[in-house]
Amino acid sequence: MKNLLFIFSLAFTVTLSAQIRVANNCRADISRIKNALFENKNDVSDELRAKFPINTIQNVDYLSLLVKVDIDFDAAALKAEGIMVGSRVSNIVSLKFPLHKLDDVYSISGVTELQVAGKIKPELNKVLFDTKVDSVHQGLGLPSSFTGKDVLIGVTDWGFDYSHPMFFDTLLEDTRILAAWDQFNNSGPTPADYDYGTEYNSPATLDAAQADTANIYSFATHGSHVAGIAGGSGAGTIFRGVAVESQFLFTTFLVDEGAILDAWEWMHSKAEDEGKRLVINMSWGLYWTGALDGTSILSQALDSYSDLGVVFVTSGGNNGDIDFHIKKEFTGDTLQSRIMFYTGAVPNLWGQSVHAWGEEDQSFLGGFKVLNGANVFQIETPWYNTLTTDTYIDSFLLVPGTTDTIYYNLSMDAAYPTNGRPQMRLRVKKSAPAYKIILKSAASVGTVHYWNVTELSTDVGNWGMPFSSIGADYTAGDNLYGIGAPACSNTAISVAAFSASFLTGGGTLIGGGPASFSSVGPMMNDNLKPDISAPGVSVGSSISSYTDGSYSEITSVTFDGRDYPFARFSGTSMSAPAVAGISAIMLEANPYLSPWQVKLIIIQTAREDSYTDVIPAEGSTKWGWGKINAYAAVKKALATTGWTEINRSIHWSVYPNPTTDVLNIVDADLENAQIQIFDLSGKLCGEFKNQITINISDLIPGTYLLRIVKDDKVEQLKFIVQ
Repeated sequence: MKNLLFIFSLAFTVTLSAQIRVANNCRADISRIKNALFENKNDVSDELRAKFPINTIQNVDYLSLLVKVDIDFDAAALKAEGIMVGSRVSNIVSLKFPLHKLDDVYSISGVTELQVAGKIKPELNKVLFDTKVDSVHQGLGLPSSFTGKDVLIGVTDWGFDYSHPMFFDTLLEDTRILAAWDQFNNSGPTPADYDYGTEYNSPATLDAAQADTANIYSFATHGSHVAGIAGGSGAGTIFRGVAVESQFLFTTFLVDEGAILDAWEWMHSKAEDEGKRLVINMSWGLYWTGALDGTSILSQALDSYSDLGVVFVTSGGNNGDIDFHIKKEFTGDTLQSRIMFYTGAVPNLWGQSVHAWGEEDQSFLGGFKVLNGANVFQIETPWYNTLTTDTYIDSFLLVPGTTDTIYYNLSMDAAYPTNGRPQMRLRVKKSAPAYKIILKSAASVGTVHYWNVTELSTDVGNWGMPFSSIGADYTAGDNLYGIGAPACSNTAISVAAFSASFLTGGGTLIGGGPASFSSVGPMMNDNLKPDISAPGVSVGSSISSYTDGSYSEITSVTFDGRDYPFARFSGTSMSAPAVAGISAIMLEANPYLSPWQVKLIIIQTAREDSYTDVIPAEGSTKWGWGKINAYAAVKKALATTGWTEINRSIHWSVYPNPTTDVLNIVDADLENAQIQIFDLSGKLCGEFKNQITINISDLIPGTYLLRIVKDDKVEQLKFIVQ
C-alpha cells in the first residue's frame, strides 16, 4: 500500500506541475511529507518537523515554500484560500502552505518555480563570518579589535523602533542613537534650520517617542532591520551587527529628493558637531529621479558631501532577475516591445513607468500602441519626438467601439540638463487585462536605453517588470544596466548581494552563491557598477515592535517589559548596511581616510572564490570587484595615509610650525608608537621611533603630514617646511 501511494503521489506531481518548474529532490521531499502524513493520519511527527520546514501557526501546520511568480500571481486570492503569503523580493515570494492542502501545491496560479524552503538559513552571525568581521571584532592579527567606536552611522529609511535593544550598548544600559529626525511627524520640535518634522535629540525624547510615525509605508520596519545589520548590538541574540559600538543617526524621510538632501545635511551637521566621521546607508533606490549615469542633481549632491568626508553606501537594486531593460542601437529602424504590468495586490498601484535615455545630439521618438488579446491593433498615440516635445503630455486613448480608456502621461527632453542626453518618461495607467500595451520607439541613429518600472500613485515604485516579445517584430528585455539612483552616483559604494557562506557543524563550508535578485550593471554610460558584494539573502536582524507589516519571527527578546522581534529579510537592502558597518570600523581604525580611499580599499581588498571566479581588472557587472573582506580592509586602512580634515581633538601637538630644520612632538605617548612623515603625494619621507625631536632639514619646502600609529589609533597633523 505504501509503495502504491508513493507512485500515485509522484504521478500526481508530474501531472499538475507541468507549468511549474520543480527540482526532482523537491518533488521527492513533498511526496515524502505526504506519505508520512498519510501513514500518521495527518499527525505531524517530531521527526517530520526536524527534517522539513513545518511550522504550527494558530493551530494550523504549514510547509514553508519559496516560489518564483509571474504577472498572474494573486496574493489576495491565495490568502483567501488559507495560504500565508510572506515576503516578496522581486519575483521571489515566501509562502506558508497548509499541510492539509498539500495535494494542491503544484497548481498555484502565477507560480513558475517552486522549492521547499531549506532548513539551514544564513543568519547575521554568518554574515560576520563571511565578511571576516568576526576576525576584526576579535582583533586577530590587528593592534586591537575594531567595532565602529567614535563613528556615526546615518540611516535614511522608514520604520525605526527607537526603543529596540539592538540600538543600545552591549550592556543594554544606554541608547546608541545620538538623534533621530522623523520628517513625517509635524508635532515638533523641528530641527534647527528646518520647518518640518520632529527631532529627537536626547535619550529622554527618544524614549518618549518610542518609534517613528506611520507614513506612506504605514508602520514600517525596514529601517530597524537595516540599522541592526549595520551596527546592532545583538541584544543578547546571535544577530549581532557589524559596527556594534557605533552611534546612530536615523532619518525617516519624506519621499522626495529635497527631503533626502535635508537629511544628509542634518546628519553631516551632527557629525561635525560631534567631531566624528559619518557613514550614511541608503537601502533604497529609484530609476527616474534623474540621469542614471552619476550626473543627476542627487548624485552631484552626494558627491559634494563625499568631498566633505561623508561615506555613502547604497543598495545596488533588486531587479537582477527581471528583464526590465532594453538597449537598442538604431539605424533608422523602429522598436516594438510589450510593456508588462504588475498585476499583484499592492497599495497605491497605478501602472508602469518607462524611462528612456538616448545619446547626446541624437533625438529619438516614442509612444505606445494598444492591441487586443488576439494581438489585433486597436489604437495608438502620436509619435512624440524628444527634439520637439517640450511640454508635459497628460492624455488618454479611448479604444474604438468601447468605453475603455487608457490614461497616460509623457515628458521629454531634447537635452537633459545634467548630461545633455535626450530622455523620455512615459507613464501608462494599468488598463483592462484584455489589452496589450506596446512600446514604440524609433531613431535615425544612436543607442537608447529603456527601463520598465512599476508606478505607484505615491510615486515611489521601484521594482521592474519585463519587456516581452509577442512575435518576430518585437524585442524582449534583458536584466542588464539595472543600477538605479542613488547607486549610480560616482562616489557611492554600491553593493550587490549574495548568500552568506558558513561552516556547518561538521566543518564543511557551504553557501556563498549569487542572489538572483541582485541588480546587474553596468551603468548606462558603461561605467562599472556595482562596486562590491556582501551577504543579502535571508539576513536576520531587528524588527520594529510597532510595525503592522508582515514578517516571520525567528526569535524575540524582552526588554523593559516589551517584546522585540527579529526576522529574516532578503535584498541588497540587507547587503548595503553590512558594507556601511565595515566602512565604520575602517574609519575607527583610521579616521583620516577620505571616502574615495574607503571605497578604493574595499575594492582592492575584495576576495574571490569559486562563485565569483576570477574577476577581471575592470570588475564584474554582477559582483563588482568581488566579495567584501573586512579583515583585509581594516589592515589596509591602518597602513594607508589618510588626508581628510577632521575636527577630532588631539592631545599632542608639533612645534615650530612652520619649521625649517627640526620638528618637536609635544605631549604624545610615543612608547611603541610608529612615527611617519608623508608628503602630499603620499610618499613616505621618514619613519621614526621614540623620537620627540625630528630632524627634517632634508625635506624640501612644502606641506607634510606627521602620522603617529599607536595601538588601535591613527592620529596625524599637518606641518609646513619653509
